[in-house]
Amino acid sequence: MQSTNSIFLVKPASFAFNKQTAKSNVFQNEAKISENEIQKRALIEFNKLAKTLTQHGVEVLIFDDTVEPEKPDAIFPNNWISTHSQGVIILYSMMAKNRRLERREDILTDLKRKYKIKKVIDLSIFENEKKYLEGTGSVILDRIHKLAFACISPRTDKKLFKEYAKHIGYEPIYFSANDDNGKKIYHTNVIMTLGTHFVVICFDAIKSRFKRKFIKEKLLQTQRTVLEINQQQVKYFAGNMLELKNSKGETLIVMSSSAYKILKPTQKKILKQNGKLVIINIKTIESIGGGSVRCMIAENFLEKNITKK
Repeated sequence: MQSTNSIFLVKPASFAFNKQTAKSNVFQNEAKISENEIQKRALIEFNKLAKTLTQHGVEVLIFDDTVEPEKPDAIFPNNWISTHSQGVIILYSMMAKNRRLERREDILTDLKRKYKIKKVIDLSIFENEKKYLEGTGSVILDRIHKLAFACISPRTDKKLFKEYAKHIGYEPIYFSANDDNGKKIYHTNVIMTLGTHFVVICFDAIKSRFKRKFIKEKLLQTQRTVLEINQQQVKYFAGNMLELKNSKGETLIVMSSSAYKILKPTQKKILKQNGKLVIINIKTIESIGGGSVRCMIAENFLEKNITKK
C-alpha cells in the first residue's frame, strides 16, 4: 500500500531556528520572538496536529524529545527513520551534526517491542564519507510500483541514493531542481507529494527538459492524476503534503493551512476527488523550522506484535 493509518511523531523539547541547516534550507526564517515563545507556539501546533489526526482515525504514536542534548529539528523525524512492510527499518545519513542526535536507540527499542522488526538498515555510517540521504525528505517512494524519486542536493547524494534504491528493490529516478532564485531544492518532499492515485509536483523547479518529460511519463504510467504546482506555491509548502488512511480505510490528504490557502480552486477540487483534506495551522513550525506537515510525520508500515495473555 502507498499509505498507512499508523504514524509516529516526536514532541519537541527545544524547537528553534537551526543555524546548522539554514544554509541549505531557504524555507527557514529567524524569528524576533524569544526561544521560549517559539517552543511554546511550536508545542501548541504540534499538539493540534496530533489531536486532529487522532480525531480523523489515524493511529498516532508520540515520542517525547529528550531535553538534553538540545535538538532544534527533532520535530521532523521523517529525515532520520523510515519503516517498511516485512519488518524493515532504515536509519539515514544526516548532513547537520546536531540532527544526527535525533537518531535515538530508545525509540528503536520501543518500536522493536511493539512491532515485528526483522532488519534494521543503518546508512548513518556514510556520514563519515560526507554522503547524505535524509529519509523521506530526500526520497519519495512509490511503494506500489517500486519507484524512488530524489532531487539531488547537498543533503541527497546521488551515488548513495542509487545504492539505497537498488538495495530495497526500487528503480531510482533522480533529477536536479532549483527554486526561482536558482538555489538548489534541499529536499524532494517540498516539491513532490505522491499519493495512491495522484501526485503533486513542481515541474518548474526541474532544470532539465528531458528529465521533466521523463518523470511526467513515469508518473502517467502509474495511472496517477498529475497535479502541477508552481514555484510560488512551493514556498507555501503546497508540495509538502502526505496521504494517510484512517481506521476505516478512508483516504486523508494532510496539509498545512498555508499550503491549502495557496492552492487554486481547481487544484483543491482535484485533491478532494482523491481524499478528505485535513488542514492544520503550523505557521511557526513552517517559518522557523523550514518544514511542513509531511516533515513532521514518520509513517509506520510495521506489523504489530501480538501480545500473549
